[in-house]
Amino acid sequence: MNERDDGGEASRKASSGSGGKRVVFRTCPLCEATCGLRFEVEDNRVVSVRPDEDDVLSKGYACPKGIAVGEVQDDPDRLRRPVKRTASGDFEEISWEEALATTAERLAGIRDRHGKDAVGVYYGNPMVYDHGALLFVSSFVDALGTRNRFSANSQDINPRLGASYYLFGSAWSIPVPDVDRTDYFLCVGANPVVSNGSLLTAPNLRGRLRAIRERGGKVVVVDPRRTETAAEADEHISIRPGGDTAFLLGMVGVLAAKGLVNRAWLDANTTGWKDIEKRLVEFAPERAERMSGVPAATIERLAVEFAEAPSAVTYSRMGVCLSRHATAATYAGDLLNMATGRFGAIGGAMFPEPAIDMSQLVRMSGLDALGRWHSRVRGLPETVGDLPTSILSEEIETPGQGQVRAVVTFAGNPVLSGPNGRRLAAALEQVEFMASIDLYINETTRHADVIMPPAWALSDDHVEVLFPIFAARNVARYCPPVLDKAPGELADWEILRELTERLGGGPTGTPLVDRLLRLARPLGIRWEPTAMASLLLRLGARGDRFMPWSSGLNMKKLREAPHGLDLGPLQPGFERRVLHKDRHVHLAEEPMLAAIDEVVAELDAAPGEGELLLIGRREQRSNNSWMHNVPSLVSGRERCLLLVHPEDAGRLGIADGDEAMMESRIHRGRVRVHVSDEICQGVVSLPHGWGHGEVARWQKVAGEHAGVSANDWTDDQLVESAVGQSILNGVPVLLEAAAAEQPTGVGSDGGDRDDGA
Repeated sequence: MNERDDGGEASRKASSGSGGKRVVFRTCPLCEATCGLRFEVEDNRVVSVRPDEDDVLSKGYACPKGIAVGEVQDDPDRLRRPVKRTASGDFEEISWEEALATTAERLAGIRDRHGKDAVGVYYGNPMVYDHGALLFVSSFVDALGTRNRFSANSQDINPRLGASYYLFGSAWSIPVPDVDRTDYFLCVGANPVVSNGSLLTAPNLRGRLRAIRERGGKVVVVDPRRTETAAEADEHISIRPGGDTAFLLGMVGVLAAKGLVNRAWLDANTTGWKDIEKRLVEFAPERAERMSGVPAATIERLAVEFAEAPSAVTYSRMGVCLSRHATAATYAGDLLNMATGRFGAIGGAMFPEPAIDMSQLVRMSGLDALGRWHSRVRGLPETVGDLPTSILSEEIETPGQGQVRAVVTFAGNPVLSGPNGRRLAAALEQVEFMASIDLYINETTRHADVIMPPAWALSDDHVEVLFPIFAARNVARYCPPVLDKAPGELADWEILRELTERLGGGPTGTPLVDRLLRLARPLGIRWEPTAMASLLLRLGARGDRFMPWSSGLNMKKLREAPHGLDLGPLQPGFERRVLHKDRHVHLAEEPMLAAIDEVVAELDAAPGEGELLLIGRREQRSNNSWMHNVPSLVSGRERCLLLVHPEDAGRLGIADGDEAMMESRIHRGRVRVHVSDEICQGVVSLPHGWGHGEVARWQKVAGEHAGVSANDWTDDQLVESAVGQSILNGVPVLLEAAAAEQPTGVGSDGGDRDDGA
């Protein structure tokens, strides 16, 4: 399956230049916005990065992270060759053959002695920005045969996947807000101005939100913090963390009581409304107020505004997806869109029509289901093939059949991104063998026996296969390599392919096809991701189906469009994404009813005495845990600060800039405070992804800006019930002024209180 469909004369011209310089256009390999970038390259080195003014989606927008990608490419601390850990805990370079052979032999040996589930695999979200890795990672996991697979999804999107699975019959039927045409945008627990959209590929959300207001629409942000998105809104409403379900179902209840529900739409397109309507009486505005903190009158007003707007859509993300009732809250947002007939309508919640529909491939691969197996120790369910990361420590620590004895991490840092990271770090020291595929020695990979660094994204071509299914506008883009690989470098998918074949697997998971590919290997024919993407493109809904006379798409046409192809706005309708046999949206699947009933049982619960609720936050110059070694992104003011409301700070005797002692069930440690009224009273906020003190010798810039890890305080024993999601928002903590005689310095440790075992 080598790619021969070249044809990209226009792409080659766009990448050419005089005087040894080249200009290359490609999308940003860092985040879901996939902004178009213009790279100037000289002597195989990036000399400038600017936004691509002609990109069909981003239209000249890029955030600071995108502009800084050249600094990642040139980072002197980034690994260029495989390394192995020595007895002293340092690392020394080894050959690719030694790294690949050692990893394959050790993993195969542990699998053969202890069973397939003795190997645990974790992959992080950088994988999804690389079509080669995305198309190959399942083949690698299949070659291992393990069910102990984990990903960043359980610190991110599993509640969204779960709600979609129960509502639509497919976890990957994910509605996208038609932000470019809506008149009323209700944003709950999301900060898209900073994230540039999450499960919403729409660069320059600040500009898009301003456009709503300029055309006479309204933007409302509901969040415990007055975020950067709230600054662009007509109205910001504070909410108590974990109160999103009560707030949203309270709004739907108001609509039902006032006769503003679109019953004709519900009758024609859904089942189970009566079961839901019975439960809505529990969410009267006065009672919803007790859990959410949003005044009853505000809930009523917003519900009526939403229903009476010419078009409207509600959108929720991380603040909702990481909370106590995340799946129910995500479902409640969908229910509000459907109860007002805004589902599948222009300006409402819509589904893109991508040129390459990755969701179909995922379903064909068997990764579109929930609860087919459960974890060995705690019995938590899998979601689209992955178990919750919160169980990884106990699966390593607990003896017995299926105990995880080897770990592979790929482009992930669960010690910082998962709950109770200190416990996981200690557990990783117990495994018989650990291998990592990663650019850096980080808080997780420092425990690995072997680290294999990929060449990184700028040295490989890229076809967008995932994010078009979340895009606010239908586009298709192909990106050529910006740089040539250095001698001896391997792309991440090439590393995965080598390991997969050495473990006895193949690239397709189909025995006959894999056997033919093995036979063809001496002829130089091997599986390549761009060839696979080309096949998916040509056989997709917009493809040419290999018909020479067709006007449909193929890779040649994509390559001839260096700024991408605009395939038009989202189209009305949703039936193609509803995969239940009756082709109706199921509002009353039993797991969702149980999740709502759980919320009802907690509606009147009182907070603990003196208790604050810890939430995370996004920052525009941070990319989870792995861009803090880029000087331009960490310069200036200190960012790893705990936001505390002035009333709370005054009550506790803590001043701006002080260090405080913060305590949760599992950890007590010091953190520096920033007193600000942008956070609501009773809530504190700490950005995720920091805590680099342990890797200062390998990541010098990050070590100078170490900060503390928010997930030292989050509890791996607390999970959301429907999909086992980690609860990383609304974590109960106590705060007090740090004793003056104790050592200072952000990141100093007050000691663990309980390892959570």
